[in-house]
Amino acid sequence: MPDPYSQPNLIFLMTDQQRWDALGCVNPVVKTPNLDVLARKGIRFSQAICNAPMCVPSRYSMMLGLHPSQCGVRHNSQFCPTDDLLPRAPLAARLQELGYQPAGIGKTHWYLGETLGKGMGIRPSRRGFEFRAQAQPLQREPDARWMAEDAPDAFARLEAENAEYGGGKENALGYRGKTSAVAVDDQYDGWLTRQALDFLDHGRDSSRPLFFYLALDYPHPGLNPPAGYEDLYSIDEIPDCPIPPGGRPFDHLGEDARNEERIDDWLKKSREERRMTTLRYYAACSFVDDMFGRTLRKLESMGELDDALIVFLSDHGDMLGDRWGRYSKYCLYEGSVRVPLILSGSRVPETRRGTVDERCAELIDVAPTLMEAGGAPAEFCLPGRSLLSPYSRMGGFAEMHGNGYEAAQRAPLYMWRTRDWKLIFHLPGDALDAELRLDQAVGELYNLKSDPYEWNNVYDDPRNRDVRERLTRELLLHLAIVWARYPYRPSARAPLDGGAGRSEHGEGASSASESVS
Repeated sequence: MPDPYSQPNLIFLMTDQQRWDALGCVNPVVKTPNLDVLARKGIRFSQAICNAPMCVPSRYSMMLGLHPSQCGVRHNSQFCPTDDLLPRAPLAARLQELGYQPAGIGKTHWYLGETLGKGMGIRPSRRGFEFRAQAQPLQREPDARWMAEDAPDAFARLEAENAEYGGGKENALGYRGKTSAVAVDDQYDGWLTRQALDFLDHGRDSSRPLFFYLALDYPHPGLNPPAGYEDLYSIDEIPDCPIPPGGRPFDHLGEDARNEERIDDWLKKSREERRMTTLRYYAACSFVDDMFGRTLRKLESMGELDDALIVFLSDHGDMLGDRWGRYSKYCLYEGSVRVPLILSGSRVPETRRGTVDERCAELIDVAPTLMEAGGAPAEFCLPGRSLLSPYSRMGGFAEMHGNGYEAAQRAPLYMWRTRDWKLIFHLPGDALDAELRLDQAVGELYNLKSDPYEWNNVYDDPRNRDVRERLTRELLLHLAIVWARYPYRPSARAPLDGGAGRSEHGEGASSASESVS
């Protein structure tokens, strides 16, 4: 049995844009045997959601343990260019203070690449990671291994293969995809996996517990899985996108130009072509599962999993054709906001192994889970709680403020989700004058039990008035409580510079988030 007073290794595995149901243990069509083993030996959180359905705010939120608005990073074009603008130290830095060796392989999405930083007169930091390896060119951190330098030929072939998809690769062509001509080990995720294995062979400091962060790029489009992974699937077993019987349902984002282009392409596709997009998405999930399997077997052979807590998650989901051909994320519907979340490893209590936890889990719960497992005291000023605690919130919260590619930050969209119901509020237009348009607020209410695809907005149905009012009350009180609790000042006499609060409550007394966005 592991020593209950030792610090376990903390293994953090993350994908990009993987739906909650793109796992074999949820959907038997999907081939993810290695992640399924983690679920069988651990806890799968069936109702887990991200706190912002897009890369940058979701990753800031989970690594800081705060809601996106508390971080001051609300959409994909906002970021904290220097560490002093962070509202608190991120997870890797805090674990380093606890004596961990933090190794970060793959995307963090701080938007602090050396090229961008140089143009702003800023040298980015690693934010606690001692070892870094990165595949994406615009996000390189200081002295990180970079695929373009380490494997320039493979990198050039991948960039050429993806060039027609443009930036982000989430257009119609990126979702059509193709079979990659680049070998498995030369893929972005194959190269990252090789860096992870090389670190374990040559960079591991066995005198310290390990915080091992491996964040892969798939199944984010473009959907170019390497040869062999599509062969795991038959087109005949792939279901077509669920199509609303009444035509296109209400959408809180209205006519988004990028999504309109994808919907137009979807309408022109045959049933088989639509299913081929789903097949390639599942094949990409199988590819990353394979890479995680290689890494987990290496960790196990080294004894690194003898005393360990493993977390697997994705930063957000993908609509994958739900709700009349909507793809990508950038909305608060189920395919976008729900995520896979698994806790596994020897530190999971035996009584909870192989279980499905139906509590309202959120990605803000991951940082406190790992911090407390690593020996830090619980921080009750944070909105998240350890997933290993008995804590059970009444609902799950997510927010959106545009996707980051508009001229101005949008007015907020807020979501409050229970197992059976979902409430969404938003104001059309920009954030700056939103308080002048409160009478234009739009509400959505979905009965997830009877309407899992969210085709029927029953917000104005008088039969649901009591449910609507209860969820509205819970959402408003949730916002009031979490905003009041962080940053936390233990008394009215706490100095404004946060000094006393920091010494007593970690990072909780600093209000740098007010100046971030």
